[in-house]
Amino acid sequence: MTFTKGDKAYYPPHGVGVIRKIETKVVAGTSMKFYVIQFLSTGATLMVPIDAGARTGMRGLITENEIKKVYKILKTPKKVSTTTWNRRYRDYSDKIKTGEPEQIASVLRDLSTLQSQKNLSDGEKTMFKKARSLIVEEICLSQKSKELDVSEKIDKMLLVQQSV
Repeated sequence: MTFTKGDKAYYPPHGVGVIRKIETKVVAGTSMKFYVIQFLSTGATLMVPIDAGARTGMRGLITENEIKKVYKILKTPKKVSTTTWNRRYRDYSDKIKTGEPEQIASVLRDLSTLQSQKNLSDGEKTMFKKARSLIVEEICLSQKSKELDVSEKIDKMLLVQQSV
């Protein structure tokens, strides 16, 4: 996928950013083009080689069809793994790193379910917040919705699947 200045793009695991410019730099004697991305949640800026964009998981914003899939995942109860917390944490971390909305939604759902059963570890709490913020931010930007509206909708879905 090719981006131009001003486009919004998702870059795992940082989230959504805006392509501020496209720069050419000489690296190790080779001229390379870079996307200069400024992330909306933190304001941080990152240079991503254009040639590496797809390989790193950089993609356009979530589509309406993908949003429907995310919501379906959030509504669908699933038994949480009984493996040790550090193993679950590693699995969840790997899913978030993919940058795929459905993978991130499954982490959010699973941690929400787990939270309804017992206290989350500090690492799991941080991961829950990260997964939730990534999903909310991207849906808000894609649908041009208010953060509060999307947050409330997601929270209701998570509560529904916990009560089943």
